[in-house]
Amino acid sequence: MLLKKASLLLVASGFGLAAAHAQALRPPAYPLITHNPYFSVWAFQDELAGGPTRHWTGETQALEGVVRVDGQAYQFLGKVGPQYRAVIPTVREQPYRARYTFKRPAAGWEKPGFAAGGWQEGPAPFSDQPALHGTAWTGGNVWVRRTVRVADPRTTGALSVLMQHDDDAEVYLNGVLLTRQPGYNSSYDHFAVPETARRALRAGDNVLALHANSPRGGEYLDAGLYEALPAPGALPTARQTAVAVTATQTTYTFAAGPVQLTVNFLSPLLLDELETVARPVSYVTYTATATDGRAHPTQVLLTEAGTLASNTPYQTVATRPGQAGALRWQAVGTTAQPVLATAGDNVRIDWGYAYLAAPGAAALGTGAPQVLKSTFATTGALPAGAPLTGQAQRVAQAAVLDLGAVATAPAEGHLLLGYDEQYAVQYFGQNLRPWWRRDPAMTMEKALQAAETDYARLRQKATAFDQKLRADAQAAGGLKYADLCQLAYRQAIAAHSIVAGPKGELLFFSKENFSNGSIGTVDITYPSGPLFLLYNNELAKGLLRFIFEYSESGRWKKDFPAHDVGTYPRANGQTYGEDMPVEEAGNMLIMTAAAVKMDGKPDFAREHWPTLTKWVGFLKRDGFDPANQLCTDDFAGHLARNANLSLKAIMGIACYGQMARQLGDVATSNEYQTLARDLAKKWMQMAQDGDHYALTFDKAPGSWSQKYNLVWDKVLGLNVFPPEVAQQEIAFYLKHQQRYGLPLDSRKTYTKSDWILWTATLASTPADFEALVGPVWQFANDTPSRVPLTDWHETTDAKQQGFQARSVVGGYFMKMLADKLGAP
Repeated sequence: MLLKKASLLLVASGFGLAAAHAQALRPPAYPLITHNPYFSVWAFQDELAGGPTRHWTGETQALEGVVRVDGQAYQFLGKVGPQYRAVIPTVREQPYRARYTFKRPAAGWEKPGFAAGGWQEGPAPFSDQPALHGTAWTGGNVWVRRTVRVADPRTTGALSVLMQHDDDAEVYLNGVLLTRQPGYNSSYDHFAVPETARRALRAGDNVLALHANSPRGGEYLDAGLYEALPAPGALPTARQTAVAVTATQTTYTFAAGPVQLTVNFLSPLLLDELETVARPVSYVTYTATATDGRAHPTQVLLTEAGTLASNTPYQTVATRPGQAGALRWQAVGTTAQPVLATAGDNVRIDWGYAYLAAPGAAALGTGAPQVLKSTFATTGALPAGAPLTGQAQRVAQAAVLDLGAVATAPAEGHLLLGYDEQYAVQYFGQNLRPWWRRDPAMTMEKALQAAETDYARLRQKATAFDQKLRADAQAAGGLKYADLCQLAYRQAIAAHSIVAGPKGELLFFSKENFSNGSIGTVDITYPSGPLFLLYNNELAKGLLRFIFEYSESGRWKKDFPAHDVGTYPRANGQTYGEDMPVEEAGNMLIMTAAAVKMDGKPDFAREHWPTLTKWVGFLKRDGFDPANQLCTDDFAGHLARNANLSLKAIMGIACYGQMARQLGDVATSNEYQTLARDLAKKWMQMAQDGDHYALTFDKAPGSWSQKYNLVWDKVLGLNVFPPEVAQQEIAFYLKHQQRYGLPLDSRKTYTKSDWILWTATLASTPADFEALVGPVWQFANDTPSRVPLTDWHETTDAKQQGFQARSVVGGYFMKMLADKLGAP
């Protein structure tokens, strides 16, 4: 997709190296602003003006951009989505209570005259998520009746049911069926209402009746009735001619009449600069050049909606202006400011403030998004206005850069976008500051000034880093591997928050994006780890510290590690309903050993040696032949005697022995490394199944699985297994790939791409490595699931199975880590 001509033109704008080394694949989604699980804005389509920008969850967080050339306006960023008016609002717009029952009611339950005297009453939504403060519903059927007074039932726009449902749901209005939807959705969607049902709406009391059935885990039900509003007039769009994604930057090129406009989004996630990567400030740089040799007056508008600072588009937000040195800024945040009040998966931040800042003489202001755009399109300026309060979706802050009379010499300007969350997570009852704000004297105003001072340096350094990362990845695994590493880099980092702990220690909390919202999950840390081990080992250790503390404080009393420390952003103790004993014990021992190896000294292991000793004792007792239990690959159900999980236990035991040697305890080292080698021999005998090793020790006919946990034997130089084990498995895998990758195991055809990259690292030749990586590249390029990269996809059709924007794609860097550590 990257045009050579566009690349050459980008050289003049300062982004040439980044573009020249950009990916060849088409990303599933394009990262724009990427800092942490709350400040994460993406384009879910190829054309930047082809749709609204979105939070990684898919909720609209609108950035819009318009360039004005010779008085003609062209939209290049974002798109106004459909607008609606609530006739009967959902709970996101207006809290409500309703009657409900879990017992099958008599016929006519959906009609206005039904007697629901025996039903209970409770707040919406109806779900299995206590953090939502609704009514608990944990499976089976639920029937809901809600009476709503409608003053004026007259509507002219199309009606739709706005609903989130998990699972099958049906909605009635005054006994008339409005919609019936199978399965589940992960966010609120509009479902068309037949015109014949419009007559069911009447003045006075109306009964909205809902029924849902959830035969498996995950429950949610809420619905409302909405009227579509007339669409506002659209501006002509600039013609997009190129897009390039590198590790830290996404760059677009447009033709806007006689002017070429380059728009560069830079999130300077440079892992060797902890203060920079922790600072939640991104840059948007505009470079304009005339293509006809003449001068053309050019101005650029950027608007940022209040939804960047709200969980729902209906929350009330307020704006305020300010100045920090040579920077002028606007900020927007909710009026309620419920700091750390809501935990969960599909939620966005609704405390703190989103900042839009500009150096020099740029104009800043606030207003309704459409008014800001139309005024700019007509005049090239912003309308006069005071600070604004209103619904988040109807409030925006804006900046206008006047690039002057643009001719053949490039004209350039930039803006800064930041987010001041003030407090990042709650940690066992204590609200913790983000790392960048750990000094009480630090403010976002100061952070913006520091970011502005660093602007030129970071642009240059980020471009050089992007070039080096791509070159290193290509040397490690080929062009397609380099493409995947570039795509994964920002996503993996931005699924974390860097936090200052109670004692000032660095804590690096992950969020399980769209896989339950847990915070600090150990089996998310494990696959994510290679990226951070490779580029900043302090962050790798920051992923482990709170799990050690949880056990060492006495709060977690079991002899294996916890699965998590809560639900993001509240790290007050494990909330996941089931333990992963062997999984997490092996993960913590392996990751600690990897961090110690990267440090080149055993101090980190020494700090936690009694805890590590307890965990290895558990693995010694229960790890080799695991009982029926949950592990990270539980998609097709629990397994007993899991051969890959057994490998993890053996690797954990060997890692303990390696760390003991680094601590100078030769006797203990010999004991555990001998044990690991003995178990390896036993594993080979019990798992051998002809030309491969089986899924379980039970050896179901034809069963197999990816033995990705074996990679640490090679990467850490444990040398527990003979190399023939990996060679045999690789030969088998190459015969069992699908078009879009190697399935996770023989039970299903779906896969986990992070594990494929680990499995590929077991290969002894570049050709075999690239043969396993190539289908993953093809998946990323072809997938019809246009969301931030999913790590769980179907190998037959490239469709997303679940998960998105998760940190585990940091595991793509395993081959680079192996090369750095000198693995054969």
